[in-house]
Amino acid sequence: MQNIFKNPFKMFFPTKMIGIDIGTASVKIAEVSRWGGGNTLENYGEIASESFYQNTNENNKQGNYSLSNAFLAKVIRGVLDEAKIKNRAAIFSIPDFFTFCTSFDMPPMSAKEIPDAIRYNASQYITLPISEVTLDWHVTPAKPGSKNTSQRVFLVAVPNQVVQQYQSIAKLAGLELHALEAEAMGITRILTRDALTTAGSKKILCIVDIGVQSSTINIIDRGSLKKSYSFNFNSGQLARVVASSLGLDKTAAEALKNKEGLMYARQDVVKALYLLLDPLLIEIKSVCAEFAQTEGEQVQEIYLTGGTANLPGLKEYFKESLKKEVSVPNCFSGFLYPPILEGALRSMSPRFCAAVGVALGGLET
Repeated sequence: MQNIFKNPFKMFFPTKMIGIDIGTASVKIAEVSRWGGGNTLENYGEIASESFYQNTNENNKQGNYSLSNAFLAKVIRGVLDEAKIKNRAAIFSIPDFFTFCTSFDMPPMSAKEIPDAIRYNASQYITLPISEVTLDWHVTPAKPGSKNTSQRVFLVAVPNQVVQQYQSIAKLAGLELHALEAEAMGITRILTRDALTTAGSKKILCIVDIGVQSSTINIIDRGSLKKSYSFNFNSGQLARVVASSLGLDKTAAEALKNKEGLMYARQDVVKALYLLLDPLLIEIKSVCAEFAQTEGEQVQEIYLTGGTANLPGLKEYFKESLKKEVSVPNCFSGFLYPPILEGALRSMSPRFCAAVGVALGGLET
């Protein structure tokens, strides 16, 4: 894992790692460990953003990121204490709206030459001065047998100001910050571990992360993140249309949306939800078509993640519209945990993909 920030004084990662995702809807924390060849979910915790504002005068229209570093650190400490997580080694997930992602090809070269070559090429794709951003990247070698010998670079740039903000939050929360990682990379890692075709090779996947503030469409080719696109579509719109259609307050509308979704008896409400979802479907079709045109291969399956992935009827509607297999993978698959948690973890999985993914990356480094 080529991280955008590493603790230079730490030679080895511990056997336990905390992954933290400061999302717009909630803060998610997952603690994972590795003993031998197996991974264990040690603990987890979450706090919804509504509770952040009960005792503050902060305006939540801009999400959690309008809150001070000190307040967010206090929230994180509260979740850690409530979940009885004693470990302090942590990796933070950086949301897509704080990152700039692009990809480009480079000729074959040695591993030693790659960092300088990437920094040299980055200035052609990033609008901000290179001195004002921190770079992260993943390099995919040319496919075996391909006439094209170029290496594909997936590049992520994060403003230094954002990196400094997360460093400050970690310090104030009493955490030992091991790394920061782009959300898309963490999600890719955790959801593509078992995505094999019948022939045993990795599938070409499209992972759609439907967030409260924005959504991201990621193309993964045989386990490697190739493309990442962010869009303004946000799941908060769905609850608002339910609220306005039925005259409900925000809390009641959110609960009804999550319970009934696209299976609700009121067809006028369902049609209004379709109208909001259709632009996202158009974007998914466009991204998949562009990949097929440039790479000569088709996306084989769609993965849905983010808090809205479990919306009743959503998977079926996307499958019918996209004419592809659509699933909601379980990010806790393959982890050891008490069997009694199976149902709860499967339901939570779409929300915890980023937190679990970056934590797992810390164990693999």
